[in-house]
Amino acid sequence: MIRITFPDNSIREYEQGVTGLDIARNLSNSLAREVVAVSVNNEIWDATRPIRSDASVVLHKFDTPEGRHAFWHSSAHLMAEALEALYPGIKFGIGPAIENGFYYDVDPGDGVVITETDLPRIEEKMYELSRKNSAYKREEIGKKEVLDLFGAKGDEYKIELIRELEDGTITLYRHGNFTDLCRGPHLPDTSHIKAIKLLSVAGAYWRGDEKRKQLTRIYGISFPKKQMLDDYLVMLEQAKARDHRKLGRELELFTFSQKVGQGLPLWLPKGAQLRERLESFLKKIQTKHGYLPVITPHIGQKELYVTSGHYEKYGKDSFKPIHTPEEGEEFLLKPMNCPHHCEIYKSKPRSYKDLPIRYAEFGTVYRYEMSGELHGLTRVRGFTQDDAHLFCRPDQIKEEFIKVIDIIYTVFKAFDFHDFVAQVSLRDPENREKYIGSDENWEKAEQAIIEATQEKEMQTTVVRGEAAFYGPKLDFMVKDALGRKWQLGTIQVDYNLPERFELEYTGSDDQKHRPVMIHRAPFGSMERFVAVLIEHTAGKFPLWLTPDQAIVLPISEKYHDYAEKVLKFLNNCDIRTLIDSRNEKIGKKIRDNELKRIPYLLVVGEKEEAEGTVAVRRQGEGDQGTMKLEEFGNFVTNEVKKQLEHLD
Repeated sequence: MIRITFPDNSIREYEQGVTGLDIARNLSNSLAREVVAVSVNNEIWDATRPIRSDASVVLHKFDTPEGRHAFWHSSAHLMAEALEALYPGIKFGIGPAIENGFYYDVDPGDGVVITETDLPRIEEKMYELSRKNSAYKREEIGKKEVLDLFGAKGDEYKIELIRELEDGTITLYRHGNFTDLCRGPHLPDTSHIKAIKLLSVAGAYWRGDEKRKQLTRIYGISFPKKQMLDDYLVMLEQAKARDHRKLGRELELFTFSQKVGQGLPLWLPKGAQLRERLESFLKKIQTKHGYLPVITPHIGQKELYVTSGHYEKYGKDSFKPIHTPEEGEEFLLKPMNCPHHCEIYKSKPRSYKDLPIRYAEFGTVYRYEMSGELHGLTRVRGFTQDDAHLFCRPDQIKEEFIKVIDIIYTVFKAFDFHDFVAQVSLRDPENREKYIGSDENWEKAEQAIIEATQEKEMQTTVVRGEAAFYGPKLDFMVKDALGRKWQLGTIQVDYNLPERFELEYTGSDDQKHRPVMIHRAPFGSMERFVAVLIEHTAGKFPLWLTPDQAIVLPISEKYHDYAEKVLKFLNNCDIRTLIDSRNEKIGKKIRDNELKRIPYLLVVGEKEEAEGTVAVRRQGEGDQGTMKLEEFGNFVTNEVKKQLEHLD
């Protein structure tokens, strides 16, 4: 017999070799029908995999991240089986689960092209195969046997992946007529996949290398119930209407230019003003919390990033070095701000009485992203981080960490992000070579984050393997108005960069000590935050933030002079106002400016001019009645004041 411990700390005994599915069935038949994966001692397994020793077990349904991962990973294999049946000789790259759905990179063969018009036929084949209830069977065999298996199929992509694996047993999964190289986990069988939608086709270079062959990437999503798919497709349509690329263009916030370069956004006047207000908002908060502004260059010597470890970890994602032949120097475009801040700290001797020191910078950094991975403002090559680095004594870590959490809470409250989860991102214990620094420093840093979240009584999830290469972190995963998750706000504890840069302070004992560094960015980056904010609000920003707060709509050219008088008065009241002086009917002016998300539309004509008033319309709400100019000015000023007071 073996002992199984459940999340509520209850313990039950089972026969050796029991599976997660057996355990679910023992608890209830309805649960057994929904379980799609199982965690065994924090490792995700197939629900049908035998458990042979005492273990902690968590059963996962589709509504958990682990369950969705297994579901969508299995769906990728089902799609691959359908593709193999429809396109004999097709070859397969990789086919992972992603945040929403799955994809598979495939090579259909010379002269064969898969387009979006083919997707319904592939879907139909997937449904046919799912109804066969084929079990996903895990198999472990030797490396030579695996090479022989895929060599016989002539699949050079799988052979390349296999050759990079260590010698020993390798895991395969089989279902129906399909076999794939895979670590798992997978569903018990294909019958769980009841609703399927293939979404798009794109090109993707093999291994992300532009010098390698371009494969066909097919994206899809699947669910255990048709209603869930229907709801998702409705959400997708809503998301298209909120797409920040579309709204950013319509609201004249930003643009891109091929001549400037892909992934390098150009902020238009309205977007620049919006960014400035966001920066002012955060600077005000930072000043209250004792942050000091700094400014660092856009480039740095390569040796700076070699010292920090960024070159080793991110060198391939950096732009090529800039050489100065006369001086023999080698510079890089700045990929991170933290090494520069370390050098500022090091610019003079520090005492324990000086700490904590908090440096803040809206610093622009550059990373080379593949062109196929660029996406509006959410994935760019040049972006501005709302970066800060705190240098403190070890006994100050928890207090400083908690203060940063409070700043992030203030930011989320200001922009109506109420639904979020805090994720404690730790090292992968099985792959420590990905990280720098000693085990002792990592353990201290991880414990500091855990203690801070406990003191704040935060609901957190712990994810191993998601830490930064130099330290663990607390990431905030925010849900927007459509229920989509975005990673916004991060705090990291770092013992390693102070060690690499030999940072010191003189303690009360007159001895030299090493400070601890906290990295934090409440917005994450200005570009990504603005993109998320556009999609969260559908472009209807809070009144204090929106680029244009009011627009005057004269009903004819006869009332342009009065409209100018209204404009001047409101601008003098610091209310950002425009005039629509086009020779158009008032109905069209109202409709057009409603689409621009301007909060207040002020119609003026003969009556308004005679009485010194404006007819007020609220965007999306319609007629609000007539107000005197002073009354409307006070109304908007007070509304903005209330919003800003609410943020303090």
